[in-house]
Amino acid sequence: MSHHLAQINIALARAPLDSEVMRDFTNAIAEMNALAEASQGFVWRFKEENGNATSVRAFPDPRMIVNLSVWRDVAALKDYAFRSMHGRFFARRAEWFEPMATPHLALWWIPAGTLPTLDDAKARLQLLHERGETAEAFTFRSPFPAPSQDLSSNSSTSRNPSS
Repeated sequence: MSHHLAQINIALARAPLDSEVMRDFTNAIAEMNALAEASQGFVWRFKEENGNATSVRAFPDPRMIVNLSVWRDVAALKDYAFRSMHGRFFARRAEWFEPMATPHLALWWIPAGTLPTLDDAKARLQLLHERGETAEAFTFRSPFPAPSQDLSSNSSTSRNPSS
């Protein structure tokens, strides 16, 4: 069985999305979504009928936005996030988003052909917060390899010795 990489990325907007503060960000959403979908290794992204997910309220604070997607592997997501035009917008994130005290990005492997739910994705952020980086939830800093079809993955193995 092959696997794909799921990712959740959340951000707390500095102001309502229709404000002047957020204008450059909101004006680029459609372009960044189209760029993601055209990127090598892109599999799927969570979206509503309007083509994005900015109105989804997955968290109590209405300023919290969610990005949930699936990619072929870590390298494909990294290429999109940091080496494409998206990287220019990523570099400006402090203009639009508040710093967060808890993890805002979690990566994990899913069987190819399946899709993550928002609830599962939120649980991965919580796991990362509680346990540090494990095979169940990790970041670009310490990526875990996709599970082998020959070996069952030991998802309780942590790279954080203080866990």
